Amino acid sequence: MKIVVLAGGISTERDVSLSSGRGIYQALKENGHQVILLDIFLGLPDAKEPLEHLFESTIDWAASIRSVSRKAPDLEQIRALRPGYRELLGPNVLKLCSLCDMVFLGLHGTNGEDGRIQALFDLMGIRYTGTGHTSSALCMDKNITKQMFKGLGIPTPPSITVKKGESFELPQEIGFPCMVKTCCGGSSVGVYRVEEVFALKEALKQAFSYEDQVLIERCVIGREFSIAVVEGKALPVIEIAPLQGFYDYKNKYQPGSTVETCPAHIPPNLSARMQRHAEAACASVGIEGYARVDFMLDERSGEDYALEVNTLPGMTPTSLLPQEAAALGISYARLCEWILEVSMKKYT
Repeated sequence: MKIVVLAGGISTERDVSLSSGRGIYQALKENGHQVILLDIFLGLPDAKEPLEHLFESTIDWAASIRSVSRKAPDLEQIRALRPGYRELLGPNVLKLCSLCDMVFLGLHGTNGEDGRIQALFDLMGIRYTGTGHTSSALCMDKNITKQMFKGLGIPTPPSITVKKGESFELPQEIGFPCMVKTCCGGSSVGVYRVEEVFALKEALKQAFSYEDQVLIERCVIGREFSIAVVEGKALPVIEIAPLQGFYDYKNKYQPGSTVETCPAHIPPNLSARMQRHAEAACASVGIEGYARVDFMLDERSGEDYALEVNTLPGMTPTSLLPQEAAALGISYARLCEWILEVSMKKYT
């Protein structure tokens, strides 16, 4: 199969996406596919026609990709590589995607998970992995996702949304500590834990540097979990325990920063309940194929709270979905193949 792996872009999750793309590309090559790894923003400006020959090339498309750094990327430096650009897709990206049998989306964040690229591909008749444009757009906005959860009775922490420059009062049911989050961010970029009222202003200032609307959510004190759902069925529950702080950008992508246990050491009835909630959460937003749902377990009440749905879960070496698959005896390479197979069902 001819496959284009799309990664990179100009979201705050660019480096994570490139790391995911590298892993996917290498696995699909091992599986015998003809694969090209493309940065959706930079593209291939010097490629010569006919472009079909690139699928048979011996180029190592992943050779220049580095591991995820401790800090989010400097996007102005990336934009400067295409001065005066007017569109997201770099040179020859759309042409190559039109020539392949399937685009494997290794994108994360804005312009990757928000439904825009999915809608474009739907209009162009280009096949791609993951869910469609509507569910992608719904899940990109944490506030909308939480409203969908509430509509089906899926527990989620109380929250409010605040627009930049807008005055507000923090409801008592949220209180402190609370979490300040960008509504449409990912990889915990623009996420801050606020312990006291005096620290809220600075957290909002930082979050508003990324987006004009943020979510303030009750901080659930307890244990953190995640559950992948493939074709409507939950995989084993994985527990996430950062050695310091909460599960932020550094703890997610720096090896040794977090202890991850799969299957999680929790009672079977709790595991089954969380898996049901994960399946219901994906159904509530119309997920096709696969996704991952993040949870907090309240240490006092024992209630599990759904936080968000990730429509293109990370596929880095330390990502959660590959670990959940491994708990079922599914290798990384087989997981990539499984995602291809599941995604192809949308088109048959």
